[in-house]
Amino acid sequence: MDKTELISAVADKVGLSKKQVREVINEILSQIAKQLVLGQKVKLVGFGTFSKQYRAARDGRNPRTGERLIIPERHVVVFSPGSDLKQQVQEPMQQASQSQEDADNKQDDKKE
Repeated sequence: MDKTELISAVADKVGLSKKQVREVINEILSQIAKQLVLGQKVKLVGFGTFSKQYRAARDGRNPRTGERLIIPERHVVVFSPGSDLKQQVQEPMQQASQSQEDADNKQDDKKE
């Protein structure tokens, strides 16, 4: 899903125009970015936490030539998923595992 698809999905769900939803999403993203620039964490309870981390300069290699190079220091954005999001992502796998177990049990019952 890209940003345009997200805007359409939210607009359909909440009954707002795509323009209104686009403005809201853009403002949310802008506020998250502003807080990260200021060094603040952005915690969305149940969803996750955005934070800025420092990465020190380090040695690296050009994968094509093997030439050594220095990767400069920088800040990176890190996202840590919240417990609710982790659970939602795992549910389809748990359901699939349960469905497979049920299918295996049915096959075993037929053999007996």
